[in-house]
Amino acid sequence: MHFFPYSSEMSPSSWNRDVSQTPSTAAPELDVIALGRRVRHLRKQAGLTLDDLSAAVGTAPSQLSLIENGKREPKLTLLQHLAGALNVSIDQLLGAEPPSRRAALEIELERYQRGPLYESLDLPKIRISSRLPLDVLEAQVGLLHELERKMNEQVATPEEARRANGELRAMMRERGNYFPEYEAEAQKVLKEVGYTAGPLSQHVIADIAAHLGFTLHHVGDLPHSTRSVTDLKNRRIYLTQSQRQDHDPRSVLLQALGHYVLGHETPKNYGDFLAQRVATNYFAAALLLPEQATVEFLQKAKAAKEIAVEDIRDAFAVSYETAAHRFTNLATKHLGITTHFQKTHQSGIIYKAYENDGVNFPQDHTGAIEGQPSCKAWTSRAVFDVPDKFSAYSQYTDTPSGTYWCTARTERSAAGEFSLSIGVPYQHVKWFRGRETTARATSNCPDPTCCKRPPAELTNQWAGNAWPSARAHSHLLAAMPPGAFPGVDETEVYSFLQAHSGS
Repeated sequence: MHFFPYSSEMSPSSWNRDVSQTPSTAAPELDVIALGRRVRHLRKQAGLTLDDLSAAVGTAPSQLSLIENGKREPKLTLLQHLAGALNVSIDQLLGAEPPSRRAALEIELERYQRGPLYESLDLPKIRISSRLPLDVLEAQVGLLHELERKMNEQVATPEEARRANGELRAMMRERGNYFPEYEAEAQKVLKEVGYTAGPLSQHVIADIAAHLGFTLHHVGDLPHSTRSVTDLKNRRIYLTQSQRQDHDPRSVLLQALGHYVLGHETPKNYGDFLAQRVATNYFAAALLLPEQATVEFLQKAKAAKEIAVEDIRDAFAVSYETAAHRFTNLATKHLGITTHFQKTHQSGIIYKAYENDGVNFPQDHTGAIEGQPSCKAWTSRAVFDVPDKFSAYSQYTDTPSGTYWCTARTERSAAGEFSLSIGVPYQHVKWFRGRETTARATSNCPDPTCCKRPPAELTNQWAGNAWPSARAHSHLLAAMPPGAFPGVDETEVYSFLQAHSGS
């Protein structure tokens, strides 16, 4: 595949094609496949040829062949004649149980080959005959059954995405969210273009693209499901002309270049996709906030006991979110500070999270944090009610796993208002500006009496007397978007590239 579309689609759905109409549930009222195999089995058991049986029931051999291959439904009178010729009852002829293990496998393979799952694989069909070895038949059916199970699991829920996300976060926690291999690649690129110090300007970024052999093209018709599209054939990177963006255009371009520098191949599954996204985000941040310069800045701030995310943001001319992410990359490795990060929607739902300091984030049985409601007492929720939106809001929160200090800000985007918070255990708060705050809260989550269960007096007053009409979150039931790049319309991308390449 000769493009890297950077997708703006964040909600997890199915990595694979929809197979909700499976062969096992789509059988017609009369199972002509099973009937055909049973007729063939009984005919051979009786030692009859097609010609023999056709003479006995008064129909052409070609018609019997279509029936035995499950391609034609016989009329009732023919069924009666077949039952008589084969010396069985109608019930036995139409019985639910296949006459043998081999017949059962043949029926199942034939059903699969006629179903949408097999069709989506674009594979040649296997000719089912007595010459097909039994072990090959069993292997084919076993493989298709397992494939159907995995795809149905992914289609039914975002389980696969959540599992992959949980595994990735565990790996990030184990490494302290620090990736020296990406740091090294970023430093190499900066050195090759002669970068020395200061915020990374658009001019320097254009030099990086040119050094890597790419030209930049700002267009007004970028596919709606992408932030950028890289044409590897013609070495072009397409970006939007629009001024209304929720993302720093420098980060979008650097992430696109990151796929190339880090040697990414087309993702094989959703886990690959997530890992690549983490890698390119990290690479872009390591260019915008180079390791050496950022660590020196943080070490000075730590010595002065004045670490503040907004200072990192201002010093390197990046967004607050990028500065907060970069702090989590470097804090544990270079400052010995464990930390956690949250991006929480105004509704209370956690969109992004990271921790290596023992904070008790809500999570489901897969270990997924995204999509869970944040505790109402936490800084990430309390900041929405603070009148002063200009200054950072800091708060101490006493929790079952210890006391944490957090600092947070709110930002507005097309998807609504979000809070961005960085927190540390109490023993590390001495290094941060805002430690003098008197704001304090208590969280007992995950105990449901903390904020998930209404207070007794409200329950007594309103239980059984309220009927809210819930806003439908259809994305929670949606399948993961199909394709190697979730949420990206590949036809739209290919058409776009064809139109702009001049070919």
